[in-house]
Amino acid sequence: MPAYKDTNGKWYVSYFKVKWTGEKKRTIKRGFKTKREAEKFLAEQRLKDTKDLDMTFEIFVEIYLNDLENRIKENTMVTKTYMINNKILPYFKNLKMNEINVSDVIQWQNELLAYRDAKQQPYSPVYLKTIHNQLSAIFNHACKKYGLTKNPARDAGNMGKETHKEMEFWTKEEFLKFSEVMMDKDGIYQAFEMLYWCGLRLGEMLALTPEDFDFEKETVRINKSYQRIKGEDVITDPKTEKSKRVVQMPHFLVEEMQDYIGRLYHIKKTDRIFLITKSWLHHEMDRGSKESGVKRIRIHDLRHSHVSLLINMGFSALAIANRVGHEIIVITYRYAYLFPNKGKEIAEKLNVEREEVFDNDSEE
Repeated sequence: MPAYKDTNGKWYVSYFKVKWTGEKKRTIKRGFKTKREAEKFLAEQRLKDTKDLDMTFEIFVEIYLNDLENRIKENTMVTKTYMINNKILPYFKNLKMNEINVSDVIQWQNELLAYRDAKQQPYSPVYLKTIHNQLSAIFNHACKKYGLTKNPARDAGNMGKETHKEMEFWTKEEFLKFSEVMMDKDGIYQAFEMLYWCGLRLGEMLALTPEDFDFEKETVRINKSYQRIKGEDVITDPKTEKSKRVVQMPHFLVEEMQDYIGRLYHIKKTDRIFLITKSWLHHEMDRGSKESGVKRIRIHDLRHSHVSLLINMGFSALAIANRVGHEIIVITYRYAYLFPNKGKEIAEKLNVEREEVFDNDSEE
């Protein structure tokens, strides 16, 4: 349908959108300054409805994000949308999906590689790789779901590289020094105790409620995660399905948490027990590290410290994986260097087995 002049002198379009049920619904979009703007919008909507990849990259991004909206976590969507809007759309938004080629991607990569901030620092290799992977994911979606014939981001090759920051952790002795300093901050002390002695993720700890604790069985249930999204508190599912678990607590921690929760005024079973911000925990981590004289590690490294402690205590990768909510392959791969080297022990046992065979043969 064409564009129409509105009573206020501006232009509007009226068109049908087909719902997933097949039902047609009339939609009116008003407020265009010119007839040309209105007709351009209408043409874009028709391309979007027919999934014709002659549409611009910007329009396809709307389809892409809409397709993902109910399939990924809200905080993941926020991060993804920010990256697309700030690092990808400014370059590609007016290019047509079916005309974007390898050279376009390479020019975009060169702009990002040449970027320097106010301190003349470039983007990190890991960040560059992450941005490129997001662009490639958009084209992959177009290929798999809407018939795009090729992914120019994949053909252009990646930029940057994936590196893992060296894992740091505290020994038990280091944590105890830090913990002693934290004792003067009620709530902060217990938060760090839960992170270290149970190996919880930060979001898992911040989502804990009184009903998650079973003090008779000495367990804590992990079935949710806390996020701060767009200025609001949001409770989501844990990171993975494996993350849902029940963690057995050491007896001293049971007593600490029972005492702490018992002192929370008018606390309900479903209320969060740690009403502290991530930034405040980082501040306290700085203070505690400085006052105790132990090296500063990241808050997430307390989880690594817990795993390291369990490995040193002789627990299996399977037992550790179940406790911290990881797949066993993650534990064996990520923490392989911490497990004791069994190679010599295996060789010695094989040698004994062989000697026993020869001893038996000689007796016969």
